[in-house]
Amino acid sequence: MSDILIILLGTTMLYVSAVSRIEAYVKALAAQGLILFFLVVIDIRQISWLNITFLIFETLVVKAAVIPYFLLTVIRKNETVREVEPYISQFYSLLAASGIFIFGFVAAFWSSRTGGTVKPLYFGVSIVMIILSLFLIVNRKRIITHILCYMMLENGIFLLSLSVANELPMLVNIGVLLDLFVAVFLFAIFFNKIHEIYDGSHVDVLTELKD
Repeated sequence: MSDILIILLGTTMLYVSAVSRIEAYVKALAAQGLILFFLVVIDIRQISWLNITFLIFETLVVKAAVIPYFLLTVIRKNETVREVEPYISQFYSLLAASGIFIFGFVAAFWSSRTGGTVKPLYFGVSIVMIILSLFLIVNRKRIITHILCYMMLENGIFLLSLSVANELPMLVNIGVLLDLFVAVFLFAIFFNKIHEIYDGSHVDVLTELKD
């Protein structure tokens, strides 16, 4: 069951590589949070119940509900509907995403051969999410899209931590969650101010910023 969820999690990254509607990114982000919640419930057994409870709160409440709702509110307030023409077309973006997926499965195979405690499929898909999120940040022009891809990057890091969950302390979870909240709110404020001042929401307007 967990393998199916991991594959679905990776599929959400392919989905965002192919769509241009900003709300589709938010739905994919919420779906990732929900999938991470199920992974925590199904797979995590060897850490304390306090840590598990915190992980469930972080995935189901924060990642699947609070942050997507907050970002969706920001998007609708600024009437940002679609991503502008990316630097690389959707077709070539999908090709690049497919190549990244192949690399991720190679990484998963490599990790399975090392004989360590890392879960191979978790590790491979987490690498896919991290690299593909960085690729989308570079390729997309909307500031809000950069924020959403940053959240997906954080989900990839979270999945990477689940691959070695036995060594995941509560203090690390609290630090990651705090950084996530601060980043989301700062990004949202930044996006709103840019939209108010320059009447634009893509990264090209940043070239107009002055001291």
